[in-house]
Amino acid sequence: MRILMKPACLIYGFMALGLFLMISGCSGDSDKAVVDFTKTVPVARPGDQPASAHPLRVAVAAMISPKETFDLYRQLLTYLGRRLGQDVEFVQRKTYGEINELLGKGEIDLAFICSGPFVAGEDKYGFVPLAVPEVQGSHFYRSYLIVNQNSPFQRLEDLRGHSFAFTDPDSNTGRLVPTYWLAELNFKPETFFSQIIYTYSHDNSIMAVARGLVDGATVDGLVWEFYQAKNPVFTSKTRIIKKSEPYGIPPLVASSHLADEARQRIQALLLSLHQEPEGKRILGELLIDRFVPVQKQWYDNVRKMRLDLAQTR
Repeated sequence: MRILMKPACLIYGFMALGLFLMISGCSGDSDKAVVDFTKTVPVARPGDQPASAHPLRVAVAAMISPKETFDLYRQLLTYLGRRLGQDVEFVQRKTYGEINELLGKGEIDLAFICSGPFVAGEDKYGFVPLAVPEVQGSHFYRSYLIVNQNSPFQRLEDLRGHSFAFTDPDSNTGRLVPTYWLAELNFKPETFFSQIIYTYSHDNSIMAVARGLVDGATVDGLVWEFYQAKNPVFTSKTRIIKKSEPYGIPPLVASSHLADEARQRIQALLLSLHQEPEGKRILGELLIDRFVPVQKQWYDNVRKMRLDLAQTR
């Protein structure tokens, strides 16, 4: 079984820490900036090597930066491919929206997606939820509002007039949650913060706060906790000043174009992964207890936030 890296419009293969935060102004809006990742290195294209006739095309939304995403999920994808008797084609894109589009078109078969895009795209794109990770006995996670360890900020309100990092325009913990918090205070991000940047991954946001490139950010609590446990070089330089209510952990979904039999086989494999020694070891590396079936009501509060914000516009 081979894992094939599929090229995007730009491949976000490996980016050296410290070089990938390149802040440029948003078009037509001087108080915002977008982190533009343009530093890439060549990676093998699918056509450069033999592949199985029908590789399983899997995407992982870049909740963490692409190199880290690939490293962390490579073992899991290798295991899935071996058990399924298929090569795995590993697909990455810069934004969550691009992953949803590929699922809807059937250009990828499976994807680990953020809970925000899951709620936003479940009807439009028709993808099928297969399983959700259970972490420390829970299938919920939170958004963490973080600031630099040495900063004076203690509350969200203290960040008024300061710079802030969002992860992705469609992110739940990285954009929807803080926008909802501000709406409760009768503010909008564009008028509350002095500057907004998009980092396109949670570890990039953590690093931006740790290095003082921005004053605050909201990040996926699971990502923060992962790095705090595995490599706290940046999380140790941040401080959590607010946690959200719990939301359903981002699920693994299948494209509606994938055959029912294939979906059922993959789901059964995921749900039994923790019962086998190798599967349990791989999950342990990812700090996942096991995969469990998805319950759509776990994401009701995300739906409510989206609806409430839509009504205030």
